[in-house]
Amino acid sequence: CFEAGANTSNIDPWSIIGDESSVHVTTDRSSCFSQNPVAVRIEVVCDDCPAGGVGIYNPGFWGMNVEEGKAYNLVMHIRSLESVELTASLTCSNGSQNLASNSVRETNLSTWTKIELQLLAQGTCRTSRLELTTRKRGVIWLDQVSLMPSETYKGHGFRKELMYMLLDLKPRFLRFPGGCFVEGNWLKNAFRWKETIGPWEERPGHYGDVWHYWTDDGLGYYELLELAEDLGANPVWVLNIGMSHHDAVNGTMLAPFIKDATDSLEFAKGSDKSTWGSVRATMGHPEPFPLKYVALGNEDCAPFKLIYRENYPKFYNAIKEAYPDIQIISNCDGSSGPLDHPADLYDYHIYENASTVFFKKNEFDRTSRNGPKVFVSEYAVNGEDAGNGSLLASLAEAAFLIGLEKNSDVVQMACYAPLFVNDNDRVWNPDAIVFNSWQQYGTPSYWMQTYFRESSGAMIHPIMISSSYSDLLAASAITWQDAENTFLRVKIVNFGPNAVNLTISSSGLQAGVDTAKSTVTVLTSSNLLDENSFSEPNKVVPVASELPNAAEQMQVLHFPYSICSFDLALV
Repeated sequence: CFEAGANTSNIDPWSIIGDESSVHVTTDRSSCFSQNPVAVRIEVVCDDCPAGGVGIYNPGFWGMNVEEGKAYNLVMHIRSLESVELTASLTCSNGSQNLASNSVRETNLSTWTKIELQLLAQGTCRTSRLELTTRKRGVIWLDQVSLMPSETYKGHGFRKELMYMLLDLKPRFLRFPGGCFVEGNWLKNAFRWKETIGPWEERPGHYGDVWHYWTDDGLGYYELLELAEDLGANPVWVLNIGMSHHDAVNGTMLAPFIKDATDSLEFAKGSDKSTWGSVRATMGHPEPFPLKYVALGNEDCAPFKLIYRENYPKFYNAIKEAYPDIQIISNCDGSSGPLDHPADLYDYHIYENASTVFFKKNEFDRTSRNGPKVFVSEYAVNGEDAGNGSLLASLAEAAFLIGLEKNSDVVQMACYAPLFVNDNDRVWNPDAIVFNSWQQYGTPSYWMQTYFRESSGAMIHPIMISSSYSDLLAASAITWQDAENTFLRVKIVNFGPNAVNLTISSSGLQAGVDTAKSTVTVLTSSNLLDENSFSEPNKVVPVASELPNAAEQMQVLHFPYSICSFDLALV
């Protein structure tokens, strides 16, 4: 879309091909889409235009990855009072190498017409751009231009490699649409779910003023529900309850927000005959989504945000009345004392240095077992200890997760945040998965989470550490199963500079140990602040090896600054 040019004829991120003697590019409000009225107007004034034509180009997000032999689907809307001869091309970043092209040759486009083309790449370039050019004198209007690879995860628009990395963590839930993104710095820029559904051309988009970018909301409420379903994960829907970072509403002004909240649940859970369930059905999903969890706000229960406690019960009561099965998550931390309002779960966030996060391993040991459960919806080491994602950060986070695992009777869910970052736009560090147009890698914190992917549904066992270094150790034990075997997994984090000799002794399992199928997996590196990168994506990754001395009682050497997982196959 070209909404940025509503008043200025700014076509960013598009740029012009040609000079003022050959082409004039402006914007006007002539589009056929009422929610996106701004279109681009290309007036070609040359009779003998350059060989490659004149027009506009778009580099996507810091260049598009175009690969030989793959197809790319282009959708655009065109209007012209004259016949049109328009070429759509994929070229390398400087426009010199033509990778794919297709043409529009139409004599009757006097009304807005949707054009769909497929571009088949004859070459590869990691920093490609889309060019729309012509050599024919006249005026062409364009709007709502979209280019997508024909191959995406389950055909729903997501990059396969990134989804495979996510699937490898065996996610049990997906929290969306985010944290601060839900609120905005100002309510006028908050996420409005009703403006993110329906045909993408009709979605007005909005400016994400916390993270400073415009989104056309092509990734909207429906797509996020669909993504959770595709991942086999439970959706966790975060609602705005009339609050942003800098303004808020209450009283009678809150009614539209409450109505939006209950309508959003009808969209997800209602029958295909209901008002909003029927909208979902027309988008291609007649069956309800299994939405079970709703968070009321994000980090809104602060001492200076008294309005949260005023607004919260109004949303809670309205949702419970309409959907009593929904599990409601409060922003208020109940880990050290009871909440003063009803909730099924409460939110807990932690971003601290490595030492603080490590010693939070006992955070929930004394938390009341009565009342709402804990949802640790954002945790990470940040600051100097983390850099862009360090071994040190992952060790502290692993110890923290071990503490959550041992308190799983009260801690119901936990997730690292943020999940993804484009390396060209690092507004927040660190993140679990880093990508650009064609590469991706996991930070040590990503790989640390692979140690816990079998923990959901596993049986936790009591464990005791007896060592002079015990203050710098964290450990847990679970039994889990794959398709063929049952394993006892003992995870140990050594947060200290010394190697530690330990005796692992298991008793009461009523099973022996199959040495041949037992393994040990170690995450460590030569430097505490080592990071992964595009050039060294596997610098800090888990390394698995056989465990020849596997037994019900065995001696192990635990390396300094490392995470070890001993998986003993039980027979």
